[in-house]
Amino acid sequence: MKIPKLIMKTIYCISGLGADERAFSRLLVDGYTLTCLPWLTPLPQETIEQYAARMSKEIKVEKPILMGLSFGGMICIEIAKLMPVEKVILISSIKSVKELPRWMRAAGVLRLNRIFPMRSYKITEPFQNLFIGVTTPDDLEMVRNYRKNARQEYIDWAIDQIFKWRNDWQPPAIFQVHGDADRIFPVKKLIPTHVIKGGGHLMIMNKAEEVNSALKLILTG
Repeated sequence: MKIPKLIMKTIYCISGLGADERAFSRLLVDGYTLTCLPWLTPLPQETIEQYAARMSKEIKVEKPILMGLSFGGMICIEIAKLMPVEKVILISSIKSVKELPRWMRAAGVLRLNRIFPMRSYKITEPFQNLFIGVTTPDDLEMVRNYRKNARQEYIDWAIDQIFKWRNDWQPPAIFQVHGDADRIFPVKKLIPTHVIKGGGHLMIMNKAEEVNSALKLILTG
């Protein structure tokens, strides 16, 4: 008698600004395969909607589950506008322009990132690390690697799209896993479905056990 082969469902993951598939390396989701969609090089004058349409071409199943980290969560919502999805899971991300910090909205209106392009310098890295929630040597090594390898043209484009994002639409099944110590997207402006106590913007790495517990509830509920 043949034992039926277990069919694993796919969760399509989109990492955060400048990050890659390693951001999801500590997630353990029984019964699911995590497939990370790689970042594409932005085309000249490309909008976030156009970019999401290009990225969506890598999705090979109907009604996919999408999971996005930080900026990746915003891309997930834009993809969900283009196709039916089973679920959208946001980690350290936001659902709409109402959750975008006021200073980011103001920067987008004033185009401050165009006047003062966002760059990372050694003298500012300790402050940046504190802001994004670096707490362990592994976090620090990963962030340093991202800074070293991320293409500046992509970083400039992505920051511009974040500041200009004016979305007010949500897919029917959306879940938001957020840390109460996130300094990028403060939780006081959000109504998350799952709150991680003490979680900063990098909680997917340094609070992975708690994030995994939240994912289990989302995927089995």
